[in-house]
Amino acid sequence: MSVIFFENVKWKNFLSTGNSFTEVDLNRHANVLIVGENGAGKSTILDALHFALYGKPFRRVKKDQLINSVNRREALVEVTFKVNNKQYRVVRGLKPNIFEIYEDSLLLDQHAATKDSQEHLENNILRLNSKSFSQIIILGSSAFVPFMQLTTGVRREVIEDLLDIRIFSTMQSLLKEHISANKDDIVLNKKDIDSIQEIIQIRERQITQEKDLTNDRIITHNKRISELYSSITEIEKEIETCNHDVKIMLDNIADESINDAVIANTATIKNNLKAKKIKYETAIEFYKETQTCPTCTQEIDAAFREETIAMKLKIISQIETALVELQESIVRSDDRYHEIVAVHNEISKIQKRVTISQNEIYKDLREIGVISNEVEHIQAQIQKGDNSAEMRELYERREGYYTKKEEHLNSREVFEMANIILRDSGIKSRIIKQYIPIINSLVNKYLAAMDFFVKFELDENFEEKILSRHRDEFTYESFSEGEKMRIDLSLLFTWRAIARMKNSAATNLLILDEVFDASLDANGCEEFLKLMQSLEDANVFVISHKGDIMQDKFRSTIRFEKHKNFSRIAA
Repeated sequence: MSVIFFENVKWKNFLSTGNSFTEVDLNRHANVLIVGENGAGKSTILDALHFALYGKPFRRVKKDQLINSVNRREALVEVTFKVNNKQYRVVRGLKPNIFEIYEDSLLLDQHAATKDSQEHLENNILRLNSKSFSQIIILGSSAFVPFMQLTTGVRREVIEDLLDIRIFSTMQSLLKEHISANKDDIVLNKKDIDSIQEIIQIRERQITQEKDLTNDRIITHNKRISELYSSITEIEKEIETCNHDVKIMLDNIADESINDAVIANTATIKNNLKAKKIKYETAIEFYKETQTCPTCTQEIDAAFREETIAMKLKIISQIETALVELQESIVRSDDRYHEIVAVHNEISKIQKRVTISQNEIYKDLREIGVISNEVEHIQAQIQKGDNSAEMRELYERREGYYTKKEEHLNSREVFEMANIILRDSGIKSRIIKQYIPIINSLVNKYLAAMDFFVKFELDENFEEKILSRHRDEFTYESFSEGEKMRIDLSLLFTWRAIARMKNSAATNLLILDEVFDASLDANGCEEFLKLMQSLEDANVFVISHKGDIMQDKFRSTIRFEKHKNFSRIAA
């Protein structure tokens, strides 16, 4: 069986963690309690794992916000795991950006694009995308969206991932490309047939016409070529005028970079002045309210206090004056910025006109080429006098196009049949239909294990129907938070069981964030602990505020604390 066996994860300069690595052994014990005060960094393990594996935050924050706000650089996360007897280490960093994948200590190809490397990690190594990751490994985090709150489309993605039938979605995606290409081939083929037919008709008409009409046609073509060249000359003059106008406009906004720098600098100065003002205001409050020095315990002279307050008030006044002047400068810079934006917009309009004009020139040149070729061809036929060989070649070409048409239409029939098989209502639906009873049976088994006796059913469209003992019908949203949590837990255990059964995304790791702290009552907690201890080959990490109450129920405890404003594991 293919299992993702997580071994350890470590991070530094990540969220509230400082420049020393915080490391957690993910195979430490069968169950581990993670405790700590609010803000101590208990849940950072979730963000570190998700960022290392998927390159994006788990919680709803911008990627740059993952970097420690004090050190502001060199955020680094490493996770080590095994798959199919191969050890992998993924290293991901910010400022500088780092993304490295090691297989048995060997660095994998770094020449590929980051996106390609990420796809290789998800599709070939983990075989687990971020949505499925959150459904079988994580429950209870504020950033976690339970399966029952996902849209129908996302629910389908998760189920397909767990049942390892994504290959059909991939095949369908590739099939769409083939269908699209086939449609293009049919359209192009029709154009080829129409084109060759038109050429044959033209040539047949030409052969039957009197030779004395040939010169008239050549004259007409040459006249059209002359008109097109005249049109091109006029368009080129217009383009030259437009380019000249653009150059003048660019000269008029040559100060753009200087103005941008002024905007950036004034914003920084403004923030610094505000910070200084707050500093002096804080000092004034100190001297107003403090009569005895907190350091030497001597009384502070009243005259000294008043003199100090007056001096700092004077400085504050100077800062406020400077802020007013600075604001005027900011307004001027902003006005100039908008003027520059307006110029850029006008330049874009002119450049669009230039592009249209250039396309017109290209169109005219293409028509000139077609007409010139036809003139040369007519003249050659006049000299040659025999058109039979040429016509045979045209007829053979047309026959070849008809042969290709038949091939394209046969391919279309095959693609249409394959599309019927691969669509959601096809083979995937049949596979999912076979597993729906198993899924429902497992969910109800886990619900019963937590003393929640309802009949839970998912249909083939992943819509739920929940019946009570009295056969009353409910939906997920009908239940209390505690009952919803029991359903979420049952689904999580079900997905893990299905993943192990299908050998698709089985893993030893399970992280429960504050599951015991809010929604579950005492009986629910007790039943869940029993269920958790029955899990095979699982390393369960429970993040909780109830450390004192629950500590004796776990084999190991990790306590996070804040030390000098940085999170760390308490010794």
